[in-house]
Amino acid sequence: MADNIHAKIEAYIKNMPSLPTSVAKVLEVCNNPQTSPADLNHVISLDPVLVGRVLKLINSAYYSLGQNVTSLVRAIIILGINTVKNLALSSSVVGNLASRKSSAGLNIEGFWRHSLCVGVAAKAIAKKRNVDPKLLEEYFTAGLLHDIGKIPINTVLANEYMLTVSSSDRDRVSLVRIEDRNLGINHSSAGEMIVKAWKLEGAVGDAITYHHNHLEYNGTNRDLLYTIILANRFAIETEIGFSGDRYPEKPGPSLWEALAITPEIFEEIAFFVNEEIEKAEVFLKL
Repeated sequence: MADNIHAKIEAYIKNMPSLPTSVAKVLEVCNNPQTSPADLNHVISLDPVLVGRVLKLINSAYYSLGQNVTSLVRAIIILGINTVKNLALSSSVVGNLASRKSSAGLNIEGFWRHSLCVGVAAKAIAKKRNVDPKLLEEYFTAGLLHDIGKIPINTVLANEYMLTVSSSDRDRVSLVRIEDRNLGINHSSAGEMIVKAWKLEGAVGDAITYHHNHLEYNGTNRDLLYTIILANRFAIETEIGFSGDRYPEKPGPSLWEALAITPEIFEEIAFFVNEEIEKAEVFLKL
């Protein structure tokens, strides 16, 4: 049965609309340290829909720039190449997935609110830790997309997933464990399939793949990965949105120590997150 389920999920992901060619090109050019604002402007400008999405985000309350930015190259100069890259990526992925209707297993509206919360909380934690401002949007993007593996499972196995979410709640066991037990696949594994299909290599792909099995991770994005795990914990503790996982594994002390923070940081970021999450909803309305 597990093999059959795995094959169904894999087939569904293969048939999902791929990311626009322009987004793949954005990721490619941004991997080159020599890329200039003009290079990125040229790539994004080839896709009018992507231009519209990026400019809408830049002029939204989420950034509160206090000026109307109509030039893409000016936006890239103001926000930086890495930020605009992550805007292009997150807006395209959410655009591909957010329209998918709620199935029996997981309330999609609650799911995306949880995802927004993790993104905003990850960015807030990173900011508190004085992470380079150019990298903050990567923390938001990784948090926003960390659970996307739930979408194909929820769509393909709606009834089974409803029972799985209920079992996790009833037994007070983490959702990822019950997914493995009931379905033979968990949302991190399904997320890894999407990462490979859409070539989401790097920090964002690592967060999607390893946020429930960080002990297996030996890559270079540990700081971001650990931040996503703690931001996910914050979202669940504060009950903002609904991820289907009320009883996740508790983050071990090594995560807090690695980031040189304590659980008190949750109290410190709570007000900021509640304010910012409303502004960040623009990502779901592109």
